[in-house]
Amino acid sequence: MDTQTTQASAAPPVIRREDYKAPLWQVPQIALEFDLDPAATLVKARLTVTRAGSHDRPLRLDGDGLTPRAVSVDGKALSAGDWRMDDGVLIIALPGDDHVVETEVEIVPASNTQLMGLYASGGLLCTQCEPEGFRRITFFPDRPDVLSRYDVTMRADKAAYPVLLANGDPIEQGDLADGRHRARWVDPFPKPSYLFAMVAGNLACNADSFTTMSGREVKLGIWVAENDLPRTGHAMKALKDSMAWDERTYGREYDLDVFNIVAVADFNFGAMENKGLNIFNSRYVLADPETATDPDYDAIESVVAHEYFHNWSGDRVTCRDWFQLSLKEGFTVYRDQSFSADMGSPAVKRIEDVRVLRAAQFQEDAGPLAHPIRPESYMEISNFYTATVYNKGAEVIRMMALLLGPERFRKGTDLYFARHDGQAVTCEDFVKAMEDGGDIDLSQFRLWYSQAGTPRVTVRPSYDPESGALTLAMRQTIPATPGQDVKQPMAIPVKFALFDPATGEKHDGEEVLLLTEAQMETRREGFAQAPVLSINRGFAAPVIIEAEQSAQDLAFLAAHDDDPFSRYEAMQQLMIHALLGSIAGGPLDSAAVIDSIRGTIADAALDRSFVAEAVRLPSEAYLGDQMQVVDPDAIHAARDALQREIGVALQKEWRAIHAECARNGFSLSADARAARKLRGVALNYIVASDAEDGPALAFDQFDRADNMTERQAALAILASGASGERAQALAAFYDRYAGNALVVDKWFQTQALSLHPDVVEMVEALGQHPDFTLSNPNRARALYAAFAANQWGFNSKDGKGYRMVADAIIALDKLNPQTAARLVPPLGRWRRFDDERGAMMKAELERIAATPNLSKDVLEQATKSLA
Repeated sequence: MDTQTTQASAAPPVIRREDYKAPLWQVPQIALEFDLDPAATLVKARLTVTRAGSHDRPLRLDGDGLTPRAVSVDGKALSAGDWRMDDGVLIIALPGDDHVVETEVEIVPASNTQLMGLYASGGLLCTQCEPEGFRRITFFPDRPDVLSRYDVTMRADKAAYPVLLANGDPIEQGDLADGRHRARWVDPFPKPSYLFAMVAGNLACNADSFTTMSGREVKLGIWVAENDLPRTGHAMKALKDSMAWDERTYGREYDLDVFNIVAVADFNFGAMENKGLNIFNSRYVLADPETATDPDYDAIESVVAHEYFHNWSGDRVTCRDWFQLSLKEGFTVYRDQSFSADMGSPAVKRIEDVRVLRAAQFQEDAGPLAHPIRPESYMEISNFYTATVYNKGAEVIRMMALLLGPERFRKGTDLYFARHDGQAVTCEDFVKAMEDGGDIDLSQFRLWYSQAGTPRVTVRPSYDPESGALTLAMRQTIPATPGQDVKQPMAIPVKFALFDPATGEKHDGEEVLLLTEAQMETRREGFAQAPVLSINRGFAAPVIIEAEQSAQDLAFLAAHDDDPFSRYEAMQQLMIHALLGSIAGGPLDSAAVIDSIRGTIADAALDRSFVAEAVRLPSEAYLGDQMQVVDPDAIHAARDALQREIGVALQKEWRAIHAECARNGFSLSADARAARKLRGVALNYIVASDAEDGPALAFDQFDRADNMTERQAALAILASGASGERAQALAAFYDRYAGNALVVDKWFQTQALSLHPDVVEMVEALGQHPDFTLSNPNRARALYAAFAANQWGFNSKDGKGYRMVADAIIALDKLNPQTAARLVPPLGRWRRFDDERGAMMKAELERIAATPNLSKDVLEQATKSLA
């Protein structure tokens, strides 16, 4: 029986970083033998164990849901009295310092709906062990600081499971009696148990190779179902590009003879960096123009790179404990963001990354689940795979790279890898390597690891016409967060430039000032007239800037700033000012916004992809983040009105863009992708203008599209409206792609995110659709996670959206607690809304928390959200 579920009704213990103790036993070697069967898999483990230090404590081996069949020590079978079980943990008293412990257990992959440990997925048997899934496979000290060399043998029915893969390099394979076969894989590099991986199934391989910088040839394989093989080319290209980039940028060479990727349909995460055998959610492997959008292609490139880069930043150097998760994830996200920027448009990539940070991490920092990038405590570690650990963690690395500069940052990373290769280390070890390699003092900077909350930096420029001097008065505040009422001033790099409003030229280049005090002033001289301030250029620090900038200054920056992100940000701020004024009850002052958009789309020197980002209105959720009390209805009405006015005022321009961008023809070139993106924005404004032929134009694009990017863009626009073309397009899309799980996910998601007046009822009906299932994480996320991100629909005044998501959480928790827990945070924002909505959200959280036998994953999220 599932111990996690049966014990969930009791308050789970709190694990604290300050209580860390080194392991009492190490396991330098482990040999595993699997007799694979979805209904009953036998796992034999042979552990070479060594006592660490001077103590007389017994050996404790973690287990979860295992049925033990035999235990032996040094070749002698133990009787029942020689070992005992304590809450799933196998405990053996051992007299000496070195022993060989052998266990045999039985597990049932077919019934493992948690998708942690060894489970069945679409005819495959595969594993997911991060963070604590290995204990669901065999008894082991399942913690990151126990590093072992793995020798793995698998046996299975050859007809059902002709391909047998594991970590490391293949050593032996051969046929057995009764139609079975075997394979043995050995990984020479010590690794923690969370990086163990194994896959068995009927798979086809896209095989290729890569020659490393030292001249070694590495065999590459992407393993998928036979009919998916044609859709793996982009992932293979991304893998080879990643390997070359990591050599070129960080000097990191791949170390095994084989590197394999396997795509599976049922997966809790995006992908997993298991040493030499990455296991991916199929959505991050499979792509062709007919089924994947341009953002899908980008995501595949990014995720393939991310998991490959983990070979060094996560595998060769790993975490001492789970509180150090950002050690590997923050650093690796920074690496994959840098890679994607180099592969495409750095400006657009930065805008996209900041949009994700603001949408997910800023909300997290402002709510009851706020935590530092190195948390201090947890009940369930799976709940800390968060935007804070990943995305804010990457921003902290980015700030260090900015402060050190490229050469010193590279010296720091070289030192980090050389100093800690083969070790399980801490965030402090990484920062110390940056200090030693970069010759810099990062003492105050370390507060980014321990303090939660998004800093607010107030900037007040003051110009003295008599002296021609500009004074910038800066003040930083960090809001109180759970468990941290009082904060110390952070070290915040402030990147800024000053522009001459008469010429549009920049004064004296760009500067980076380190704000280290609560308040600070800096003075610049020699200005004939007040310069225009461009602040937090490139989004150099993950902070909220509160600057005194007039609409005239913002319009100037939107037209003249030479930093792409700052130019984009100025446009967004113009839109936000207009929208917030309208939401507060004033007139909708759209003139400056329309003029700036007109100037932007007329600027032939600008990349179309950047233009598409710059002229797009901020999301309803982001607008809510700018308000003390979120008013979803007023936000929706104001944004809808501004979108309509922009569409009407620039109708001629949008139609010209829509027609011109259609002439590029399909390719994956940067120009063609940019044209598709801008064409989608133009179509959205045309339809928003209430033009009589708008829905027909959208349906025509949907119907004629030779690629998923343009087809889904048109479908999303139609899905938010009430035209006859809406139902026609949704039916045609479903009929065309029925049976293709990843594309049907898009069909569910598009409707859940729509701004249709009846979206709540539509999502409720989709939950009963024959193709909907809670057992597949992708499908559950496509409907309920998408709907929870739909601010207007989810926050329907009648509370139906809250109740529907809460029902889904309770039902999903019985199948997959990790996926269920990720649906809780939107309800946790109840304090940000009006009293009526807040009370309903809180009531749903209380109902969730009171559910009997709730998993600790969901219980932790719900109780913290109520605190």
